[in-house]
Amino acid sequence: MPGVNLEVFKFGVYLMFPIGFMYYFGVNLDNRFSVPDFWPKPDECAKLPRDREELVAEYKKMVEAQKRRQERLQAAAQRRPEDQE
Repeated sequence: MPGVNLEVFKFGVYLMFPIGFMYYFGVNLDNRFSVPDFWPKPDECAKLPRDREELVAEYKKMVEAQKRRQERLQAAAQRRPEDQE
């Protein structure tokens, strides 16, 4: 039966290629594909208000920020016609 050795070799390649592939890419995946400091630390995240006083304080901060933004936009709109003339 000629070509038996070739068939055994092909079978070995077909069998060992996926095993070698999984061994090469499957070992130490955490160190190889991880990004250090990807997730923020808890102290770097925004803290959600837990009670009513914190909620009111956060709302006041948001209102003040919105007022400052509106004032800045109005000032920019008033300056804009002067620049175009």
